[in-house]
Amino acid sequence: LVHVRPDLAEAVTMTVFLVTYFGLAVGHWFFLQLDRTGIALLGGIAMLALGCLTLPQAVDSVNMQSILLLFALMVIASQLHYAGFYGWVTHRVLQPLLDRPAIFLGVLIALGGLLSAFLNNDVVVLAVAPIVASALLKKRINPVPFLIALALSSNIGCALTLIGNAQNVLVGEMGKIPFGGYMLFAALPVVLSLLVCYGVVYLLGRKSFALSSDEAALPVPVDEMPFNRWRSIKGVGVLVILVALFVFTGLPRYLVAMTGAGLLLCSHMLPSRNVLNKVNWQLLVLFIGLFVVVGAFVDSGLSQDMLAFFTSHGINVNNPVQLAVISGVLSNCINNSATVMLLVKVVDLTNPMNCYA
Repeated sequence: LVHVRPDLAEAVTMTVFLVTYFGLAVGHWFFLQLDRTGIALLGGIAMLALGCLTLPQAVDSVNMQSILLLFALMVIASQLHYAGFYGWVTHRVLQPLLDRPAIFLGVLIALGGLLSAFLNNDVVVLAVAPIVASALLKKRINPVPFLIALALSSNIGCALTLIGNAQNVLVGEMGKIPFGGYMLFAALPVVLSLLVCYGVVYLLGRKSFALSSDEAALPVPVDEMPFNRWRSIKGVGVLVILVALFVFTGLPRYLVAMTGAGLLLCSHMLPSRNVLNKVNWQLLVLFIGLFVVVGAFVDSGLSQDMLAFFTSHGINVNNPVQLAVISGVLSNCINNSATVMLLVKVVDLTNPMNCYA
């Protein structure tokens, strides 16, 4: 369409962009069975099919360093899943504290935050939550406040490092932020947020810790992998080496992580197919689709029009405080991946404070 009517280029690009982001905000498109990944992929296809950008431009718009780093981290998290590492850590750390719910809550928050800082927080919650719920119900303790605390702490803890979540990976790679410098900056707000998390959950939930006599403690199905010491040592060892290289060297993070993931795939007992099955391919496709959609939006010049509109209304996206507010609001209204994908294309990432915000 754009090839035939070049005068419609901006209008078509804006329409596809808005329709895509609307779908990401509501999570579906009316009667169609499309989730956010499908919507982002379809948006990218539409940008190509309608001529909003060429195939070489679409390829150039995808930040492959971010995609490869995300993929490698998912492989490491998957390998530790098959090693039974998450269940083993949860049992060893939390099992002795079941008779002291207040301490159990604090340690659970610390554990969830720490694991999520270096591993995929979705994997951590999916692995830890059933074990925690099952153990608490056997003691007739209400698991709900503890599961809420786990969800909160995993989201807080993943902000500690540049590999804690997909958004941090994207900002870290595109902003070229030093790994150690970011950790030092994020440590205090993350620790304070975890303390607030403990205080709020404890104060609001302590009266409901114990199940009442008429509440049934239904069993929770736990699909727990058996613990494999060698796989766990190998997985944790690779992760520790990666983090050390991230902190103390200037080697490309995606290349270091891909090398580590490749080493973990070399196993005489664990099929690589199993490890790769646990990779979150949906998230990777979502990111690729968004890269193309946002790339077309930026190449068309519409992003500059958007910045000019914001500026005329007193909004400066390159002010870290305002940027933090904008990012927080849009992440909750639309989708955090879509928000970060758009902002990293229009914000001045040479200012480290913008990246931190």
